[in-house]
Amino acid sequence: MSNVSYYTAEGLKKLKEELDHLKSVMRPKASADIAEARDKGDLSENAEYDAAKEAQGMLEMRIAKLEEVYSNARLIDESHLDLTKVLVLSNVKIKNQSNGMEMKYTLVAESEADLKTGKISVTSPIGKGLLGKSVGEIAEITVPNGVLKFEILEISRD
Repeated sequence: MSNVSYYTAEGLKKLKEELDHLKSVMRPKASADIAEARDKGDLSENAEYDAAKEAQGMLEMRIAKLEEVYSNARLIDESHLDLTKVLVLSNVKIKNQSNGMEMKYTLVAESEADLKTGKISVTSPIGKGLLGKSVGEIAEITVPNGVLKFEILEISRD
């Protein structure tokens, strides 16, 4: 069973570029490494050859995985998104009810999440808790330390 993943145009482009790089640059390099190791003598005692073959196998697995992800990737059409609710690609300003701290996050697909840049996954506990909420609503989110309450202050799109 394949999982459909939703991507922004930028995220889908990065995925395609990585797949193209692995196929056009890394795959020929792996083949060259095997050929070079094969030229060094007896294959039964050639650790370099074994390592090159193993590296090639890992590369092929990575390519196959990325091809599967790419084939199941869907581009998010931002023109059809409801701007009054928190959805994928929403910029959300929230206020922690317990300490008054305000934070701003962008909800993105799991593969595009990067907490350093304020991008959280819609599959994370906070992302799941915020989905579907409107401005003024309180999102109660269960995390390992208990329940956090966040007030939705603002929802926007870039």
